[in-house]
This record gives sequence, C-alpha cells and structure tokens, in this order.
Amino acid sequence: MASRILFTVGVGSGIVLLMGGAPQLVPQRDSPQIHVNVVLVQLNIAVIDRKGHYISGLRPQDFAIYEDNIPEKIAWFEEGDETGRKIIDVAGRGGDAGGSKSDTPDGETTEERAQTAAEEMPGANVFVLFDTSNYMYRQFVFAQDAIAGFVRSMNGPDRIAFYSYSRDLTRGTTLTGDRAQMLRAVRSSVAGDNAALYNCLLMTVQDAAPLRGRKAIVVFSNGPDNASSVPPEDVEELAQSTGTIIYIISTEHAQTDPVSAAVFERMSKATGGKAYFARNWEEEGQAFGSIRDDLAHLYTLSYYPKPNPNRGWRRITVRLVNPKSRKYRVRTRDGYRLLQQPRETTEAVSEHGTGSDPLQHQ
Repeated sequence: MASRILFTVGVGSGIVLLMGGAPQLVPQRDSPQIHVNVVLVQLNIAVIDRKGHYISGLRPQDFAIYEDNIPEKIAWFEEGDETGRKIIDVAGRGGDAGGSKSDTPDGETTEERAQTAAEEMPGANVFVLFDTSNYMYRQFVFAQDAIAGFVRSMNGPDRIAFYSYSRDLTRGTTLTGDRAQMLRAVRSSVAGDNAALYNCLLMTVQDAAPLRGRKAIVVFSNGPDNASSVPPEDVEELAQSTGTIIYIISTEHAQTDPVSAAVFERMSKATGGKAYFARNWEEEGQAFGSIRDDLAHLYTLSYYPKPNPNRGWRRITVRLVNPKSRKYRVRTRDGYRLLQQPRETTEAVSEHGTGSDPLQHQ
C-alpha cells in the first residue's frame, strides 16, 4: 500500500484536508486537539557558479542554515547519490522535534529510523506529471519522446513515477526503478480534456509528501490551467512545506499567457526547482537533461529545528561561509509552514503495513 499521511493546513475560517483527493473545507471545532510534529527539516540545495556550473565537493561546515534568523545545526549531510552521513547525534537535536522519542518494537527512535531509511534508499523519488489535455494535441508524440529519453537517462538508483493529467489525474505507474515499466506507461498515455493542472499537481504533491529523502515533481505542460478549483498558491505552499521540488517544462505556447508563465517561474523557484520554456522538441530534451543533472548534483542537508515560537511560516536562509565559496549561488526552498495534525486522526500507512507513526519530514 502506498505511503499516505493526513495533513491539515489552516486557511481562513476552516481547515483544508489534504488527502488523496481535492481539498475540502470543513468547519473548525471549538477546541480541536492539535499537535505539531517536526522531526527533521530537509533541504535540497544546488550550488552554482557564475557560469552555471555545479559546484561539488563542499562539506557540511561550508553551509550555514538559519530558520527565522535562528542558526541551526546540520544533522544529516548528503551529496548527490552518495551515501549520506550523520553529523550530530539525536541528542544534539533542537527542541521542536515533538514525538522524537516514541518507542518502536526494536527500540529505535523515529529519528534513527529516518536516518536508517536514508541510508537504505539512495537516489531521488521523481514524479513525472505529463499534460495530456487538449492543449497537447500537436505536441503529444514529441513530448512522449522527450519524457522517454529522460526516463532512459536516469540510470542511477532514482525511482520514477509517471502521472498524466487533463481534467483528472491518472497515475500511470507508481514509483519504480523499472525503466521498462515506466516507458510502457509513457507510451500508453492518451490525450484528454481541459487542463486542471493545479488540481492534479496538488494531488501529486500529496503523494510525494510522506516520502523520505529527495523528492521532485517534473511537470510537462503545454499551456495554462483552465479547469482547476485549486489556486497555484496552495500547491506552492504545500510543496515548500513538504520539501518537494517542482520543475516545470513548458512549450513557448505557455509564454503567450503571461499569468501562467509567471506562476510557473514563481512556483518552481519557491520550491528550489526551475522553469523551462522550450521552443522545439530539441529544447524539451535539453530541459529534461538539465533537470537530470540538477538532481544528480543536489546537496541534501537536514536539521532538527531549535525552539521557535513561530507556528506559522518559517523562513529558511542558506549561506556559504567559506570566503572562497561566497561567490557561488545557492538555490533551495525559502521556507515552510508547520503542518498540523489532529491527534486522533493522524495515521501513517506504509508499504510494509499500517499503524500510527509520528515521523514527519518537513
């Protein structure tokens, strides 16, 4: 059974329930039992020089992380697909890691299980979200070819899922390392109806949210959204708060709609990703290649947040402290919102069974 966690995010006078379907507003109770459970905050960071080249070989001490201007200590460090390593012991974590000492049958804390999972599951979890709406009729086969080339080029330990969307979301294949299965799913996709991009992207972020380790969504869109009920700001904030990178590849057709082009740029940048506007099929392939290289060069840093009274949006700042590296550019998400969970309804369902589990990655 695929991983699933119930998230609740307060908006206005109600609560948005973020599950496997579209968000729904439900009334707030007079005295809800709410607790916040932040175990690890994970950042995926690209470091680039002035010419656009990736910088490799940096060490944990080269990075300084601040959350609301509070300096944080790096607990976990990983470069690319290399095996990550623990920098500080669990005892050195900050004070916001609620539930971190929950007992497990084998005596491990949830932090230790998270670190073990990171060691056992190298590579990234990548969701490809393909626009099969009526915007795509003239580009359909070329887009399939570009996606197929991207799948073939992912030769490492990365796991890929293929989703497609028009008015509804179709999960062609869940996360897998089987490239042949992925290619069959790509080739079997068919053109559909109007484009509900933001509805379907929100559901894809929800699928990615409970996963540990690096996670990214690669969207191929040929035009603006004309059928969603969800605003792009909701998608952007949930992706930021769950550490999900969004890359968007669009054709030049999307640039004829300045609003959509601006949203694509903003959403990808806010989550630590990039937006590409391809003029032809060759540039589409180049964009996929750029995303593949980006994923391979990311630094993954995690930290236990120190005590912080802010229960809303927390701003993250990452700096390079070595004088020689200060000229480089850092790209990552710029913050997150604490995800609150009702105590009596929080349930995690893993691929190996079901049961309550307080582990949550931000």
